[in-house]
Amino acid sequence: MTILDGRKTSNDIKNEIQAEVDKMKADGEKVPHLAAVIVGNDGASLTYVGSKVRACERVGFESTMVRMSNTTSEIELLDKIEELNNDDNIDGFIIQLPLPPQINTQKVLMAVHPDKDVDGFHPTNFGKMALDMSTFIPATPFGILELLDRYGVETKGKHTVVIGRSHIVGRPMSILMGRKGFPGNSTVTLTHSHTKNITQITSQADIIISALGVPMFLKAEMVKDDAVIIDVGITRVPDDSEKGYYITGDVDFENVSKKASFITPVPGGVGPMTIAMLLKNTLLAREQHRLNK
Repeated sequence: MTILDGRKTSNDIKNEIQAEVDKMKADGEKVPHLAAVIVGNDGASLTYVGSKVRACERVGFESTMVRMSNTTSEIELLDKIEELNNDDNIDGFIIQLPLPPQINTQKVLMAVHPDKDVDGFHPTNFGKMALDMSTFIPATPFGILELLDRYGVETKGKHTVVIGRSHIVGRPMSILMGRKGFPGNSTVTLTHSHTKNITQITSQADIIISALGVPMFLKAEMVKDDAVIIDVGITRVPDDSEKGYYITGDVDFENVSKKASFITPVPGGVGPMTIAMLLKNTLLAREQHRLNK
């Protein structure tokens, strides 16, 4: 069994990006600039955005954190997005979710210009991805593809089962694993909360990508020998420890890992890859803006 080590792989990718940024600086070129917009004081969101800002520093990007209060109106946020869309100094930006209830999330994500949508959430970019065109791939699916690629996990002709159909992970993953090329060319089954006989389906899978958000959902009896297991879930489960919780994924790692050929740990698997690929998308955006001048 091989651990798909997201920490190590994301570090390798950051080193590669840093080398490209160093070259840009040496050539007198503008370095990539990522902005993050955060509305309100959600603790998890602040932590996540903070780690994105530190990752930018690590690779030599410029970064801007735009903090707006919990009472920000939809109009105010849309005005800020328009300002970022028109700021040539910023190559890409993200809107940290969740947003407060007075703001329509869909409307806000639609307002981000597709050329700066490094999260890959805009329908224009999602549509291009579905049509196999060059575009920004959402960072988590992009990270999963990169792990499969760098570890040489065979996907051609394999049966991939995706658990969960979110717009951020499950649905794009189901499209990407079925596309031509590597990683891809697999036969994909997309399962969700209404799927019947899910154990019957997962036990036939060569590759399982679980993005359900239900702790320890995938048990050893649901998995065949030598399956490849990608665990996207990450949940804080309360316990009696000093921290008051432990972190686990969708997969019963201890038992499933005994049957798997490759598996991602939680934490340290898909999570670190997400930030690395966000940086990669920002680098691609910078390159695109340079070419379009």
